[in-house]
Amino acid sequence: MSLKTRTIAGTELHPVGLGCMNLSWAYGTPPSAQEGARLLARALDLGCNHFDTARIYGAGKNEALIGETLHGRRNEFFLVSKGGIVVDGPRRGVDCSPEAISAGIDESLRLLRTDHIDLYYMHRFDPKVPIADSVGAMTRAIEAGKIGAYGVSEWSSAHIREAHAVHPVGAVQTEYSLWTRNVELAVLETCRELGIAFVAFSPVGRGALGGLLEDPSTLEEQDLRTKMPRFNAENWPHNRALIAQLVALAEDAGVTAAQLALAWVLSRGEHVHVIPGTTSEQHLADNLRAWELPIPQDVLDAAGALINEQTVAGHRYHDAIRPTIDTEEFEPA
Repeated sequence: MSLKTRTIAGTELHPVGLGCMNLSWAYGTPPSAQEGARLLARALDLGCNHFDTARIYGAGKNEALIGETLHGRRNEFFLVSKGGIVVDGPRRGVDCSPEAISAGIDESLRLLRTDHIDLYYMHRFDPKVPIADSVGAMTRAIEAGKIGAYGVSEWSSAHIREAHAVHPVGAVQTEYSLWTRNVELAVLETCRELGIAFVAFSPVGRGALGGLLEDPSTLEEQDLRTKMPRFNAENWPHNRALIAQLVALAEDAGVTAAQLALAWVLSRGEHVHVIPGTTSEQHLADNLRAWELPIPQDVLDAAGALINEQTVAGHRYHDAIRPTIDTEEFEPA
């Protein structure tokens, strides 16, 4: 394995992938399809070879954007998608039944304009379906050549182990950043022990740790962050003060706050990958460079001591979302 790559499901990849969600959904008005296509192509040109999407991102629009833009360059990147979250009018929840998994994979293949997806995640844990049944559907898709490997997102250590015993898990994707440390309770070590790649989503704290967001009240109403406790009027002033200190720490080290945040996550284990999202070509280039920046260990340690689960104010999700998360939770202070 090259010193400049890390492995997911046997494939060597740049450790900084691209989370494609906000090209179609989630953080206010997304860029135009033309702008999104340009950023995707630019990512490939810069050496990014891990693209992460999901069915829920824009109700299929994100998968379709990737399919339309990159189908002619399919051999240049590791393609990842997810299924299992249902948002269909009044039907909302998680469905990881074998039938839903099989149908979801087929629809993703159609939208992505490809005959195989390198890694396909169950986007959330479904307590209604036996794990062996869900994994069985994934195994059959692997055997059929539709997916190269399967993964799970926001699953607990115990459930990861149960799934891995049925068929090896290719990757676990869960939120992880300076200010969201839940995986340190068990999941990160479980992945290391079992030889599973760990993929951190929102490694820059949904953009907050980049230091550019001054006032969340200016965000568009449809921006997901307007519903997240850490961005509300009660908690944001405290968190913004912490972020200002992170920005200063990064500047003293000659890097951006986002680069420091990414480098910190990547320093947590050789099995760790990050998939920051962006709509900015400059931020894209900066993010990809974070992997090779010579940031001293004492700076990484200082960042970790400054922003962590004990210093940040507010939960990462609002009350309605928390029950859908299977990952271990810190005890209330």
